[in-house]
Amino acid sequence: MTAVAVVAAVAAAIVAAWFWWAAKQEFARLNAEESFPSEGTAHIRPGERVVYRTEPPTSGPHDAVPTPPGFYSEIQPPEKLVHALEHGNIVIYVDRPDPAVLQTLKEWIGQYSGRWDGVIVTPYPGLKRSVILTAWQRRLRLEEFDAAGAAAFIDKFRGRGPENPVR
Repeated sequence: MTAVAVVAAVAAAIVAAWFWWAAKQEFARLNAEESFPSEGTAHIRPGERVVYRTEPPTSGPHDAVPTPPGFYSEIQPPEKLVHALEHGNIVIYVDRPDPAVLQTLKEWIGQYSGRWDGVIVTPYPGLKRSVILTAWQRRLRLEEFDAAGAAAFIDKFRGRGPENPVR
């Protein structure tokens, strides 16, 4: 092998490694799973509003009645969603998902409908194509829906709420 070929091969390997590293960093930045300290588990009076430290909320004071697992076309009260998180449910926030994404989410609702380990899909204006998943004290932001990443988050945290862990 000539010196030029060796230099070219080394340069190509360096460039390929850099692109791999940059893609991995970008994926981690865009799809970072976040962890937050608990804001508590107290129940509030019906209709009382709470200002949460995370947006959307991942824990904190909440309504005594949780949002049941399901697919919702209307925005659900955060105080009821937080109680669902405490149960161990996963809340998925969407704005204007593609039809294929909607189909996947509706299938997941059918698979994960348990009181203590279900999935809730609710609108969250302003996300556009982004999707946010929350579990108790956890959040995953996806710039665009990634079924494998979302499913991994659901599998990792579903049924693990502090009120009645079932997994």
